[in-house]
Amino acid sequence: MKINYGIKTGFNEAFIIDRAKKDELIAADPKSAEIIRPILRGRDIKRYTYEFADLWLIATHNGIREKGIPPVNVKKYPAIKAHLDQFYAALEKRFDKGDTPYNLRSCAYTDDFSKQKIVWGEISDIPKFSFDADGKFLTDVTTFIMTGESLGFLMCFLNSRLSEYYFSKIGTTTGVGTVRWKKYKIETFHIPKLTNKEQIPFAMILNKILSQKQKSLNTTTLEKDADTMIYRLFEFSEEEIQTIEG
Repeated sequence: MKINYGIKTGFNEAFIIDRAKKDELIAADPKSAEIIRPILRGRDIKRYTYEFADLWLIATHNGIREKGIPPVNVKKYPAIKAHLDQFYAALEKRFDKGDTPYNLRSCAYTDDFSKQKIVWGEISDIPKFSFDADGKFLTDVTTFIMTGESLGFLMCFLNSRLSEYYFSKIGTTTGVGTVRWKKYKIETFHIPKLTNKEQIPFAMILNKILSQKQKSLNTTTLEKDADTMIYRLFEFSEEEIQTIEG
């Protein structure tokens, strides 16, 4: 399991665009589509799902030296270059930049955004972990991605009442008291290590939850079933369960 931050552009106004601008850039130069990717903000992420706001990232990445991948040469994308040129003064001054003002800062895990992953926003009073299999990027340091194995089980665990209870004891808060689901705190979670066979029921219930969510149907009963399965893993007593759910 790996946890990483979202993308730090250093100047969102230039690199994050709406559909109208995306369509305009692709109409001017179809090659633009090669480096425009969907992106989520923390506020778009809900429990088990997300609401895509139709925002897009101009992904002029700075390459991955370890893999021999060179930085994006923006000169090959004239429409995008013309768009970014409008903000050149600000792009040049920003701290978070790559080899040129047109490039995003170096990010060794850029490829992870194209993988199946769990995503969440840092600030929320309840667990809001979502599953993304569509290669969406995430914005800045208040959003996170988790890649690796056992994602189905981890989704059920992280969205559970036990997770909510546990984090209420160890988590930090904002100045107004909202919980912050920070990376280093998530990494302290005591999560059972299950065999592939033991994870199957969680994968099955997750698939049912996601299917219901896509249809805008209520998933309360399914989520309670997932909670019950997790309580059984820890062999909690009825009194302990009441404390967690209280």
